[in-house]
Amino acid sequence: MASTESVRLAKLINEKVQEMKTLCQDLDDKTASSAPEGRWSPKEIISHLCGKEGEGFMVTIQAYLDHDTPRIDIEPENPFFTDKRARMKIAELLAIFEQEYKRIGDRTLLLMDEQLSRKAYIPLLKETPMGEYPTLAMWIEAIADYHLSFHIDHMKEVLQALKVV
Repeated sequence: MASTESVRLAKLINEKVQEMKTLCQDLDDKTASSAPEGRWSPKEIISHLCGKEGEGFMVTIQAYLDHDTPRIDIEPENPFFTDKRARMKIAELLAIFEQEYKRIGDRTLLLMDEQLSRKAYIPLLKETPMGEYPTLAMWIEAIADYHLSFHIDHMKEVLQALKVV
C-alpha cells in the first residue's frame, strides 16, 4: 500500500510533466532548436530535464534506496545536450522526458515512509533550506516542485522570446 506522501509526490511529478508537455505540444523542430541570445533552446531545456544520457535522475533516487547516506553530486546548469540529442526531433526528446518522469513517479508510488525518510549527502544543497542531507521525500519534491517548476517557467520565457506564445 502506497503511503500518503508517496501518492502526493507522484501526483506532483505527473502534474508538472503534463504542464511541460502542454507547453511543448505545438513546438516544431526548427523552433525547438532555436535559442534566444544567451538562453537555452527548448530542446536543451528538455534535455537538461532528462538528465545525463543513460542515467537520468532515477539514479539519484535509486542511490537513496541502495546505500546509507550516499553522496550525490549534481551538475547544475548542464543541459546534457549530446550530439545524439541534438539530432533528435523534439517529439523524441519529449518522449524520453516523459518516460524518465514516469519511471520516477511509478517508483515513488512504491515508496514507504521509512524509505522516504532516508537521507543522502548532496553537497550542492548545503546553502539551501533543505540542507546538504535531504530526505528522499525532500529530494523527490525538489525534483518535481522546484526543478520542474523552474524549467517550466524557463520554457515559458524562452517560448515568449521566440514569439511562440
